[in-house]
Amino acid sequence: MHRLMRRIPWLAPSGTQQIVPPELQPRFHHLYWDIAWFGLVAGTTLAFLNVYAARLGATAFQIGMLTAGPALINLFFTLPAGRWLQTRPIGRSVFGAAVATRGVYLIYALLPLLLPPTIQVEVLIWATLLFTIPGVALVIGFNALYAAAVPLEWRGYVVGRRNAMLSVVYIATSLGAGYILQNTPLEIGYTLVFGVGFVGAAMSTYHLSKLRDITERPGDEPPRVRQIIGDQAQPDGVRAGQGVGQRVSVAPRIFARSRNLLRTDVVQGHYGWVILALFGFHLAQFMPVALFPLRWVDGLGFSDMEIAIGTAVFHASVLVSSLQLDRLTRRYGNHLTNVVGIALLSTYPLFTAYMPDLFFYAVTSMIGGLAWGLVGGALPNYLLEKVPADDRPAYLAWYNLALNAAIFLGALLGPLMASWFNLEIALILAFIFRFGSAVFLWSVDRTKQVEAV
Repeated sequence: MHRLMRRIPWLAPSGTQQIVPPELQPRFHHLYWDIAWFGLVAGTTLAFLNVYAARLGATAFQIGMLTAGPALINLFFTLPAGRWLQTRPIGRSVFGAAVATRGVYLIYALLPLLLPPTIQVEVLIWATLLFTIPGVALVIGFNALYAAAVPLEWRGYVVGRRNAMLSVVYIATSLGAGYILQNTPLEIGYTLVFGVGFVGAAMSTYHLSKLRDITERPGDEPPRVRQIIGDQAQPDGVRAGQGVGQRVSVAPRIFARSRNLLRTDVVQGHYGWVILALFGFHLAQFMPVALFPLRWVDGLGFSDMEIAIGTAVFHASVLVSSLQLDRLTRRYGNHLTNVVGIALLSTYPLFTAYMPDLFFYAVTSMIGGLAWGLVGGALPNYLLEKVPADDRPAYLAWYNLALNAAIFLGALLGPLMASWFNLEIALILAFIFRFGSAVFLWSVDRTKQVEAV
């Protein structure tokens, strides 16, 4: 894996001349293979789960529950999972949570052959909800495991490679999955594609088990994570879907070692307006999550291969945009980069409502991917600019609450709007809400600057 990284230097745009100490190479090796295998999950099961539900005849509300339900689980189980992790070895806890969580991918793989379509939709929803519970501990614990495995000075080096590898494997795998689905019957095709996802999840978990062996020593305390690691290649994957982007997973991992987090004094000043603005963005971000696959499948009649092409274009654009993020944020700052990215991202549901064919779908995906590369990278850093370094848990707890509440409400509000009006009008309303959230976020800091003057 290290030889591969050296041969493809653009996978990691910085630090390529550094020589990894021999004692760290096995850890980095397993972290690289962990995300390479999980890229199979992201490019197969996670990329096509909502599309499969749409092909089964699922309603917008049912597809929305595949996103809204896990957000509600996160709201209820984040604090208990953090307390559970406090007293347990982090490596074994993360491995156990991974085994418990990723069993759902086997269920997904078997469903197309075992149950009739109407029952499959219900099983998809309930299985996703059930297996999200141990997934909360996996998401929280992975950050601490990562901190134990990778010294602070090497985290940027490893993170860059993991994030880039996820994008590359995702693109290649989603195209391969589209080809399989295009040339096989529905049940056989999705069994094969979801089966590949299960194999990827199993192999990723195997490499997590090797990290458990490397990082745990008798008498060691679990590591204290005081900085955001910035690894977008997180174990909960890319469940939000194309056009919505990955979750901005900043906050949940600070819960492993914190008490009295929801202090009201934190949100009584300017930070309260920041949280309100970010809540508005995430609400609008997840409104159309259930509407996209219905528009692709029912409205435009796209094949799985055509959807795969759009998915590949989207994530290729994310990769290109991410490589320019450092230069843009240094010149324009995280706030303006984030606002411009959100405004650009708002065009995705608007173009989806009107696009007539595959060419315009590819253009829409390209613009959406470029936008998400800006937002996904700039938003966590913008948030951290607003958070005191010595009091991060209390501040980020409010963001975590706002994020999951927005995901839950947004994923249900979109289908509700579609039932009140129609699918196209709901997508246009999602555009208005997204663009409005960009204006609101811009005004929040603009007002602060005027007051300072």
